[in-house]
Amino acid sequence: MTQESLVDRLMAENEEFRRLRSEHQHYDTELESLRGTAPLSAEQQWRVNELKKLKLMAKDRMESIIRHVRAGVTA
Repeated sequence: MTQESLVDRLMAENEEFRRLRSEHQHYDTELESLRGTAPLSAEQQWRVNELKKLKLMAKDRMESIIRHVRAGVTA
């Protein structure tokens, strides 16, 4: 199963995966918006750092779900 088809399947079947992907996209959109602001205030810079961490945590959890599903598919 390709990565793309697995992601499609998880988007259709897994509520947590859908939520995480939505959050990841939201964080990315907010980051892009802040990056268009120059110079960043201290509060904006703090928010950029927070968004990067949140985005990474969401991606890590999505990857964990994918690995778990792949292990179940190949086992």
